[in-house]
Amino acid sequence: MEQRQIGTHAVSAIGLGAMPLSIEGRPDRERALATVHAALDAGVTLVDTADAYHRDAGEVGHNEELVAEALRTYGGGTDAVLVATKGGHLRPGDGSWTQDARPEHLKAAARESARRLGVEAVGLYQLHRPDPQVPYAESVGALADLLDEGVIAMAGISNASVAQIDEADDVLGGRLVAVQNQFSPAFRSSLAELEHCAAKGIAFLPWSPLGGIAKAAELGSRHSAFQEVADAHGVSPQQVTLAWELALASVVVPIPGSSRPASVTDSARAADLRLTADEVARLSSTGQEA
Repeated sequence: MEQRQIGTHAVSAIGLGAMPLSIEGRPDRERALATVHAALDAGVTLVDTADAYHRDAGEVGHNEELVAEALRTYGGGTDAVLVATKGGHLRPGDGSWTQDARPEHLKAAARESARRLGVEAVGLYQLHRPDPQVPYAESVGALADLLDEGVIAMAGISNASVAQIDEADDVLGGRLVAVQNQFSPAFRSSLAELEHCAAKGIAFLPWSPLGGIAKAAELGSRHSAFQEVADAHGVSPQQVTLAWELALASVVVPIPGSSRPASVTDSARAADLRLTADEVARLSSTGQEA
């Protein structure tokens, strides 16, 4: 599969967002492991997780532990796989998401993530979301300390504005390697952040790149231009969507979520789909349909 760069690490152009394997509506463990294994079989070498990807109270790190198990039980090599995780979100178990990006929490959370993943240093650790109760520079400063202490190998941020990207990179002394924001045909307000990352050479990881797992199957009917281009190529509109995102900038690495081996295999094929300049322009100019 085509490779793209996150900091010093080359990864597959399409990653796997592992969240659907652990939250509400999650598959059984056997299918969850098979989904990660199918991604690895397809050449995926970036797996994104978080300590908050769990359903019930008392199972913090469920997704991290599942990803670690999937890597341990995979029949092939996994040395090239980069596992990216995040800290700063909490799930009390009632379906809600809360935040805690205090430096002391992030530092403890990163060490716990490393333990659950079974690594000496987390490959890529990301601030999950800015905490309005904590100055942003203090939260990012915790990542700088974790880098200096060798707890994490690379640092990233998520759900960030252009100004926060610059602030984070400054606090990290130019060591910001990734920004993970929502971006899809239906959600394009992060285009400014994508373009800013491209200008700075920072990887941009679109989350929910197909519009969210609940709406991904309806992508073609909601966005007719993507279906029409898919029909012209004889592929799925989901593949076209990911190929379009890849064409926007060389720093883009989409991380579609999946809970089935078949869907992750289809997504991975997008790395080999080449759209024409006219097709990219057409898809970029279509409206954000509901």
